[in-house]
Amino acid sequence: MQAGLVIIGTGLAGYNLAREFRKLDKATPLTMLTGDDGSFYSKPMLSNALSKGKQADELVTSTAEKMAADLDATIRCQTEVTKIDAPAHRISLADGESIDYERLVLAMGGRQLHLPLQGDAVADILYVNSLEDYRRFRVAIANKKRIAILGPGLIGCEFANDLVSAGYEVHVIGPDKHPLGHLLPPEAGALVQHALSDLGVRWHLQTIAQSITRAGGGVQLNLSDGSAINTDVVLSAAGLRPNLAVAAMAGLKVDRGIIVNRLLETSAKDIYALGDCAEVEGKVLPYVLPLMAATRALARTLCGEPTPLSYPAMPVVIKTPAHPVVVSPPDKAANGRWMIESDQSGVRALFHDEDKLLGFVLTGVYVSDRQALSKELPPLLP
Repeated sequence: MQAGLVIIGTGLAGYNLAREFRKLDKATPLTMLTGDDGSFYSKPMLSNALSKGKQADELVTSTAEKMAADLDATIRCQTEVTKIDAPAHRISLADGESIDYERLVLAMGGRQLHLPLQGDAVADILYVNSLEDYRRFRVAIANKKRIAILGPGLIGCEFANDLVSAGYEVHVIGPDKHPLGHLLPPEAGALVQHALSDLGVRWHLQTIAQSITRAGGGVQLNLSDGSAINTDVVLSAAGLRPNLAVAAMAGLKVDRGIIVNRLLETSAKDIYALGDCAEVEGKVLPYVLPLMAATRALARTLCGEPTPLSYPAMPVVIKTPAHPVVVSPPDKAANGRWMIESDQSGVRALFHDEDKLLGFVLTGVYVSDRQALSKELPPLLP
């Protein structure tokens, strides 16, 4: 099968790239490959859909058939890519078919990190990284009361807020001293912790789960501090890693993600990558705003107008309505210091070098400062 442009992945990166591409090019054949049913939905909504009463199907805004018609594209669902032959410009599929491409875009997203737990209930741990995952999760928690979350990071805290608001007994386990430890200073993490505690979330911090065993009608989590938690369901929110397997097998350069330049070109001719699987100048940014900037730039490049990717400052909104958080972390290599104002209503933490603002953390009432402070920040990629 011959195709002009092939996109592997129909998440926000793949579909939004296709939309931007079609605004500029109505004629080039477009094929999209996906391992799921190709439904279009907003993945960030998965972590706060329960308290809104949303079932999985209600998160779908368009079916694969509708997207194919809107994009004048061939969309191959439930299709597994097993190999990319970069020199031959050919993709091999699990069913034995092959697809030739002129240009290829990898929008393959990330995969859930699996923790090295022991015990006879390891296979019962749930992960929510897709619409189908969320569908299984909703079935698993129906008529249940107790849910344990592995990981007190962004996704773990969002799910904790969502689940406790929906009436579940929620436990959160992780090695951090406070929630969102990789993003927030202790003062801000403490306020998030207290706010969620007030709703009923129970925290088990500075410890990790070591084993999970079946116990009665539920499971028992055994923690490294010697304690145990009996629960009905365990949800892992231990983090995402870019999907690199197919790219690595194809000989593409990979590190934390698939390495691309500012044109989103990989190390192989006519292959590009964007979204959660891509690493641009050492940055892997698994958020919506960087993804949207990348789709607009890459669409122009694919249409003959080479457009280097640039990132403005893009603060991240964390969906913890119990205590709202907006964060724009400084670059890891930045030299400066934090200036922190903190009270029970929130935290306003600003990271400065000698003469300019390089990052901020705002929580509670201070999230209203987001717009003004964002204007002071330097771009992430000029």
